[in-house]
Amino acid sequence: MPPSRVNVLSRDELIARFGRPRDTPLVFTNGCFELLHPGHVSYLAAARALGGQLVVGVNTDDSARRLGKSKPGSAMEDERPLVGERDRAVVVAALESVDAVCLFDEDTPRELVAELLPDVLVKGGDWALDEIVGRAEVEAAGGRVELIPFVEGYSTTELLNRIRGGSS
Repeated sequence: MPPSRVNVLSRDELIARFGRPRDTPLVFTNGCFELLHPGHVSYLAAARALGGQLVVGVNTDDSARRLGKSKPGSAMEDERPLVGERDRAVVVAALESVDAVCLFDEDTPRELVAELLPDVLVKGGDWALDEIVGRAEVEAAGGRVELIPFVEGYSTTELLNRIRGGSS
Protein backbone atom coordinates (compact mmCIF):
# COMPACT_ATOMS: atom_id res chain seq x y z
CA MET A 1 0.00 0.00 0.00
CA PRO A 2 1.48 3.38 -0.97
CA PRO A 3 2.45 5.44 2.10
CA SER A 4 0.68 8.52 0.70
CA ARG A 5 -2.67 6.73 0.97
CA VAL A 6 -2.26 5.63 4.56
CA ASN A 7 -3.07 8.78 6.47
CA VAL A 8 -2.73 7.81 10.11
CA LEU A 9 -1.86 11.09 11.76
CA SER A 10 -0.85 12.19 15.23
CA ARG A 11 -3.25 14.60 16.93
CA ASP A 12 -0.91 17.54 16.19
CA GLU A 13 -0.63 16.54 12.53
CA LEU A 14 -4.39 16.12 12.28
CA ILE A 15 -5.14 19.56 13.75
CA ALA A 16 -2.50 21.21 11.54
CA ARG A 17 -3.90 19.58 8.41
CA PHE A 18 -7.67 19.57 9.09
CA GLY A 19 -8.21 22.20 11.78
CA ARG A 20 -9.94 25.52 11.28
CA PRO A 21 -9.90 27.54 9.13
CA ARG A 22 -10.46 25.16 6.23
CA ASP A 23 -11.76 25.37 2.69
CA THR A 24 -14.07 22.35 2.62
CA PRO A 25 -16.58 21.01 5.17
CA LEU A 26 -14.99 18.46 7.48
CA VAL A 27 -16.85 15.40 8.76
CA PHE A 28 -15.71 13.53 11.86
CA THR A 29 -16.73 10.19 13.31
CA ASN A 30 -15.13 7.72 15.64
CA GLY A 31 -15.14 4.10 16.77
CA CYS A 32 -13.08 1.02 17.50
CA PHE A 33 -13.44 -0.52 14.02
CA GLU A 34 -12.17 -3.78 15.47
CA LEU A 35 -13.06 -6.08 12.60
CA LEU A 36 -13.95 -4.06 9.52
CA HIS A 37 -17.25 -5.27 8.05
CA PRO A 38 -19.82 -4.08 5.46
CA GLY A 39 -21.67 -2.08 8.13
CA HIS A 40 -18.52 -0.03 8.79
CA VAL A 41 -17.81 0.49 5.09
CA SER A 42 -21.38 1.64 4.39
CA TYR A 43 -21.38 3.93 7.43
CA LEU A 44 -18.08 5.59 6.54
CA ALA A 45 -19.13 6.12 2.91
CA ALA A 46 -22.38 7.74 4.08
CA ALA A 47 -20.44 9.93 6.52
CA ARG A 48 -18.06 11.08 3.78
CA ALA A 49 -21.02 12.06 1.60
CA LEU A 50 -21.95 14.69 4.23
CA GLY A 51 -18.87 16.85 3.57
CA GLY A 52 -15.68 17.40 1.63
CA GLN A 53 -13.34 15.37 3.85
CA LEU A 54 -13.75 12.62 6.43
CA VAL A 55 -11.58 12.20 9.52
CA VAL A 56 -12.02 9.14 11.74
CA GLY A 57 -10.98 8.89 15.37
CA VAL A 58 -10.03 5.32 16.28
CA ASN A 59 -9.89 4.18 19.91
CA THR A 60 -6.48 2.97 21.07
CA ASP A 61 -6.31 -0.56 22.48
CA ASP A 62 -6.49 0.75 26.05
CA SER A 63 -9.44 2.98 25.24
CA ALA A 64 -11.25 0.12 23.48
CA ARG A 65 -10.70 -2.17 26.49
CA ARG A 66 -12.17 0.47 28.80
CA LEU A 67 -15.32 0.54 26.68
CA GLY A 68 -16.08 -2.92 28.07
CA LYS A 69 -16.74 -4.69 24.78
CA SER A 70 -15.83 -7.95 26.50
CA LYS A 71 -17.82 -9.06 29.49
CA PRO A 72 -15.71 -9.90 32.58
CA GLY A 73 -15.36 -13.65 32.95
CA SER A 74 -16.29 -14.30 29.32
CA ALA A 75 -14.09 -16.24 26.93
CA MET A 76 -13.37 -12.96 25.13
CA GLU A 77 -12.47 -10.88 28.19
CA ASP A 78 -8.74 -10.74 27.53
CA GLU A 79 -8.91 -11.08 23.74
CA ARG A 80 -10.37 -7.76 22.67
CA PRO A 81 -9.48 -5.82 20.80
CA LEU A 82 -8.54 -8.65 18.47
CA VAL A 83 -6.70 -6.33 16.10
CA GLY A 84 -4.15 -3.85 17.42
CA GLU A 85 -4.71 -0.10 17.26
CA ARG A 86 -2.15 0.64 14.55
CA ASP A 87 -3.48 -2.13 12.30
CA ARG A 88 -7.10 -0.97 12.83
CA ALA A 89 -6.10 2.61 12.02
CA VAL A 90 -4.24 1.60 8.84
CA VAL A 91 -7.18 -0.47 7.57
CA VAL A 92 -9.69 2.34 8.15
CA ALA A 93 -7.32 4.93 6.62
CA ALA A 94 -7.00 2.80 3.47
CA LEU A 95 -10.71 3.13 2.68
CA GLU A 96 -11.47 5.46 -0.22
CA SER A 97 -14.03 7.37 1.85
CA VAL A 98 -11.54 8.20 4.63
CA ASP A 99 -9.09 11.10 4.35
CA ALA A 100 -7.31 10.61 7.68
CA VAL A 101 -7.36 8.63 10.91
CA CYS A 102 -6.19 9.68 14.35
CA LEU A 103 -5.87 7.37 17.33
CA PHE A 104 -7.23 8.67 20.64
CA ASP A 105 -6.58 7.20 24.07
CA GLU A 106 -9.29 8.93 26.11
CA ASP A 107 -12.54 7.19 27.03
CA THR A 108 -14.39 9.46 24.59
CA PRO A 109 -13.29 11.60 21.63
CA ARG A 110 -14.56 14.82 23.29
CA GLU A 111 -11.09 16.43 23.48
CA LEU A 112 -10.25 15.54 19.89
CA VAL A 113 -13.62 16.83 18.65
CA ALA A 114 -13.18 20.07 20.63
CA GLU A 115 -9.73 20.63 19.10
CA LEU A 116 -10.76 19.75 15.55
CA LEU A 117 -14.26 21.31 15.59
CA PRO A 118 -15.59 19.46 12.55
CA ASP A 119 -18.41 20.97 10.51
CA VAL A 120 -20.33 17.71 10.78
CA LEU A 121 -20.14 15.21 13.65
CA VAL A 122 -21.53 11.79 12.68
CA LYS A 123 -22.63 8.77 14.70
CA GLY A 124 -24.66 5.69 13.91
CA GLY A 125 -28.43 5.72 14.22
CA ASP A 126 -28.18 3.48 17.28
CA TRP A 127 -27.09 6.58 19.25
CA ALA A 128 -29.46 9.12 20.79
CA LEU A 129 -28.57 12.75 20.03
CA ASP A 130 -28.16 13.57 23.71
CA GLU A 131 -25.56 10.78 24.06
CA ILE A 132 -23.26 12.04 21.33
CA VAL A 133 -19.98 13.23 22.82
CA GLY A 134 -18.77 16.48 21.29
CA ARG A 135 -22.21 17.55 20.13
CA ALA A 136 -22.26 20.70 22.28
CA GLU A 137 -18.83 21.79 21.09
CA VAL A 138 -19.62 21.22 17.41
CA GLU A 139 -23.00 22.96 17.55
CA ALA A 140 -21.56 25.91 19.52
CA ALA A 141 -19.03 26.37 16.71
CA GLY A 142 -21.79 26.41 14.08
CA GLY A 143 -21.54 22.75 13.04
CA ARG A 144 -24.17 20.06 13.05
CA VAL A 145 -24.66 16.47 14.17
CA GLU A 146 -25.95 13.79 11.81
CA LEU A 147 -27.11 10.26 12.53
CA ILE A 148 -26.59 7.57 9.92
CA PRO A 149 -28.99 4.63 10.03
CA PHE A 150 -27.49 1.58 11.73
CA VAL A 151 -26.94 -1.36 9.37
CA GLU A 152 -28.56 -4.33 11.11
CA GLY A 153 -26.79 -7.66 11.17
CA TYR A 154 -23.24 -6.40 11.36
CA SER A 155 -21.19 -6.09 14.51
CA THR A 156 -17.88 -7.43 15.75
CA THR A 157 -19.63 -9.20 18.62
CA GLU A 158 -22.00 -10.93 16.18
CA LEU A 159 -19.05 -11.97 13.99
CA LEU A 160 -17.19 -13.42 16.99
CA ASN A 161 -20.25 -15.32 18.11
CA ARG A 162 -20.65 -16.86 14.65
CA ILE A 163 -16.94 -17.76 14.48
CA ARG A 164 -17.22 -19.52 17.83
CA GLY A 165 -20.35 -21.36 16.72
CA GLY A 166 -22.65 -19.46 19.05
CA SER A 167 -25.80 -17.59 18.21
CA SER A 168 -25.71 -13.99 17.09
